[in-house]
Amino acid sequence: MGDLPLNINIQEPRWDQSTFLGRARHFFTVTDPRNLLLSGKQLEASRNIVQNYRAGVVTPGLTEDQLWRAKYVYDSAFHPDTGEKVVLIGRMSAQVPMNMTITGCMLTFYRKTPTVVFWQWVNQSFNAIVNYSNRSGDAPITVQQLGTAYVSATTGAVATALGLKSLTKHLPPLVGRFVPFAAVAAANCINIPLMRQRELQVGIPVTDEAGQRLGHSVTAAKQGIFQVVVSRIGMAIPAMAIPPVIMNTLEKKDFLKRRPWLGAPLQVGLVGFCLVFATPLCCALFPQRSSIHVTRLEPELRAQILAQNPSIDVVYYNKGL
Repeated sequence: MGDLPLNINIQEPRWDQSTFLGRARHFFTVTDPRNLLLSGKQLEASRNIVQNYRAGVVTPGLTEDQLWRAKYVYDSAFHPDTGEKVVLIGRMSAQVPMNMTITGCMLTFYRKTPTVVFWQWVNQSFNAIVNYSNRSGDAPITVQQLGTAYVSATTGAVATALGLKSLTKHLPPLVGRFVPFAAVAAANCINIPLMRQRELQVGIPVTDEAGQRLGHSVTAAKQGIFQVVVSRIGMAIPAMAIPPVIMNTLEKKDFLKRRPWLGAPLQVGLVGFCLVFATPLCCALFPQRSSIHVTRLEPELRAQILAQNPSIDVVYYNKGL
């Protein structure tokens, strides 16, 4: 067998990203929790394979399947714009195990104020790491901006949770179980824009179809952040809506009444099952490499792009995750 040809486009995902099914297959691979078990040596080996291939150097004996596997391992651990290795719990492959634990505990310990505050704080701390790690672009963000975003989102989530908790005291118990979801949805609307506020100030890189950078756009940043907020809330819906209904029914049965200690692990398991499917499917709602029409860009950037290439109608950007 000869060496692998150099015409395989590993800049793009393996599956067609213009279709929901193609994006879903892509994100099932990206969010695979097994990627967390890879050693630093394995990650570096995959990075070397990918970077060498992009530079026109094929690792001897490399097959196409091995190349794509290396690309997805590389993508799971390194930021697409900065090239930095993402902290372990900030990677998309950590979404399912981390969220199933945190969400399961939020849904289990929702009755007492101290536990509500604690688990909302844990959740927002985790979200802050994820949002920063998966931001779009390579613009730096200051410690002050990070702190403001973190405190604002945590305060918003806790205030929403406690406010709704007090309002639902006299309502059926099932209604109270949905308070954590409302708090998470509200916090996502606060946390993501604040954690990515730098993008809203200076914009995110936009490119042509070939990947050539054309400038920075705040309009593209707004569109990308909106898409991420919708995806994150969508991820939470199955995991925070289905288990409460099931648990509300099970807790009335003698089996759980005699074994109350099973409540938390059972809830975590149900959340995990939902997240295994909800995480990649909601990530796939919008293309990772999103597009925006040139006419919707800022006037200065639009004029700059059309002056360079009048035939460009659409530009592309990384929306983040």
